[in-house]
Amino acid sequence: MTPFTRRTMFAGAAALAATLPTTLEAAAGAAPGITIGVATYSLRKFSRAQAIEMLKKLNVQALSIKEFHLKYSDTAEQTAAGAKEFRDAGFQILSGGNIALTKPDELRKMFEYAKAAGMPMIVCAPAHETLPAVEKLVKEFNIKAAIHNHGPEDKHFPSPQSVLAAVKSMDPRMGLCIDIGHTTRAKADLVASIKEAGARLFDMHAKDLVFENGKWTQVAVGDGNIPIVEMFKTLHALKYKGGVMLEYEINADDPYPGMERSLSYMRGVRAALGA
Repeated sequence: MTPFTRRTMFAGAAALAATLPTTLEAAAGAAPGITIGVATYSLRKFSRAQAIEMLKKLNVQALSIKEFHLKYSDTAEQTAAGAKEFRDAGFQILSGGNIALTKPDELRKMFEYAKAAGMPMIVCAPAHETLPAVEKLVKEFNIKAAIHNHGPEDKHFPSPQSVLAAVKSMDPRMGLCIDIGHTTRAKADLVASIKEAGARLFDMHAKDLVFENGKWTQVAVGDGNIPIVEMFKTLHALKYKGGVMLEYEINADDPYPGMERSLSYMRGVRAALGA
């Protein structure tokens, strides 16, 4: 008898989602619900044109653009033109990042970059010392800052709780991007963190991990130990309106199969939950 597991419970829904990805994503874009997208860091070994073609095949609509595909060194005109290539291909740019905001003399440049690209939000990694200046720029540019937690190695923001504590008295446009992998490595409860974040949760970076030989290793979403189903249930219950953005960090030279598997699984969970 086949064990009744999280994987088998949603295998049928995931298979259905894999056959109808365009329909599911179109529905997500047209009506309130959980938006599943891609952080283009997943395609860091590929040019902008190559990334666009791969994202089309993946039937993705929502993106978080990484610097590999819109260079910080470009002029404002070049940045705007590059962002237009994504939009002309049918994509919605939800954010840019992850963008380091640790150097005071570079903060304004990064917000000008986001403005030129038409990004409504920056997924960022500031320092505690730069937070007040970041908040001022958030107010000036009306661009949200979603601070990304980076796990136990991050001396500034290892967990969602460390971000929430830092922004609790700040402008409501100062919030959190939960990286579910780094949250797990930081030994924070993912579902509890989502509930705790509430309206400060602006974005999520999705991946999956297994714990083997004393360390965490990334795998395709649905193949690991992170409670993906419970995460989607919680997001659905809280009427979360942000993105769940696949950040596939492994197999950089050939990420497509793992990305397709991950997106199909997440779409299947979303479909099964009616989210």
